[in-house]
Amino acid sequence: MDFKTIFENNEKWIAEKLAQDAQYFEKLSKGQNPEFLYIGCADSRVTAEDLMGLQPGEVFVHRNIANQVVATDNNINSVVQYAVEHLKVKYIIVCGHYECGGVKAALNPSDMGQLNSWLQTLRDVYRFHRAELDAIDDTQKRFDRLVELNVREQCINIIKIDHVQKSWYKTGYPKIFGWVFDVRTGKLIDLGLNMEKEFAEVRSIYDLKTF
Repeated sequence: MDFKTIFENNEKWIAEKLAQDAQYFEKLSKGQNPEFLYIGCADSRVTAEDLMGLQPGEVFVHRNIANQVVATDNNINSVVQYAVEHLKVKYIIVCGHYECGGVKAALNPSDMGQLNSWLQTLRDVYRFHRAELDAIDDTQKRFDRLVELNVREQCINIIKIDHVQKSWYKTGYPKIFGWVFDVRTGKLIDLGLNMEKEFAEVRSIYDLKTF
């Protein structure tokens, strides 16, 4: 595919949207009011709006390698703050996916240059759960399980963020969910995490108690 094809596709997309609603772009230009913040992987196979069946303006999206929520990453922290304080999102979703290259790299460590520091957080997830993971003989199942555990750990990292805690104490939102996208079937899987319970278990460590 070349750039010419991309711009031709854009013209077709515009025509389709206007055929459905002549004021589509006029409405779109007036602002966004999404209820969801989606934090996912940068993998080109995993596009938030498509897999959720949502339209532009309905989901605020942040993507990085292996859907990490890193305390020292100004990018993700700025996204969370904007989503919570300004957009007033009701739900934060951390969505991993099976066959994730970042997770595979954590299971099979090697020198990856600039990626080493980014993947360290993911390798820490492996270290936290090494006994469980190493007890899984099937390589594919171990790979899939680390994908799931990584989502859980990143959801826990979300609850540590001050902007999230401030909003909780004021409004009870946002609610936090951990999902996995199965690229082998197209299905979204809700991991059924209970983040209120998770926070209660670590509250004495991470509750900032200033709100």
